Amino acid sequence: MTHPIDLIAGLGVVPVIAIERASDAVALADALLEGGLPVAEITFRTEAAADVLAAMRDARPELCIGAGTILDRANLKKAIASGARFALAPGFDPDIVDAAKTENLPFCPGIMTPSDLTLAAARGVRLAKFFPAGVAGGPKALAGISAPFAHLGIRFIPTGGVTEATIGEWLALRQVIAVGGTWIAKTEDIREGRFKDIARNATAAVKVAKEALEKRA
Repeated sequence: MTHPIDLIAGLGVVPVIAIERASDAVALADALLEGGLPVAEITFRTEAAADVLAAMRDARPELCIGAGTILDRANLKKAIASGARFALAPGFDPDIVDAAKTENLPFCPGIMTPSDLTLAAARGVRLAKFFPAGVAGGPKALAGISAPFAHLGIRFIPTGGVTEATIGEWLALRQVIAVGGTWIAKTEDIREGRFKDIARNATAAVKVAKEALEKRA
């Protein structure tokens, strides 16, 4: 089985999803798979998150599922029990980093400043979420913030304010392995059953990301 981070790096994009009903989980998984995007970050911003992960794990094991917005050990445990193969957080909490390491779960904590990155690097973090990427200054900001840490080989997944139009700018940075995108499967699209739209969004995002990765190869 492909390591989840290798899969994400190969795709160049991860859909960041807040889903309200577990009953929509399989249809969402099918839409992503139809769009050629076999990965999903289900954020723990809704009560349904753990049940959604479990439903996807059981019905569509070919989809690599992960958990987002992991802010405490309780949700980390729920995510793992529900089948999450990776996890992310908006900020850096050393306690969660240590807990994920103990569980052998690939974990990507969030950073926004050189101070954040200093603390994360000291804890052994080598994959970080740059969040909120747009507000924090975009690709130029990440290039500047990460430059003093380049010798450590830290890689990034920018999320928050990334769009299909800016995928290429982000992936032009070699330290960026993928971008996180909320536009691919919006909460309202899932709620309204617009799964064909989600599949089309996934297809378009995968295409743009592939072209960007090939360009920098």
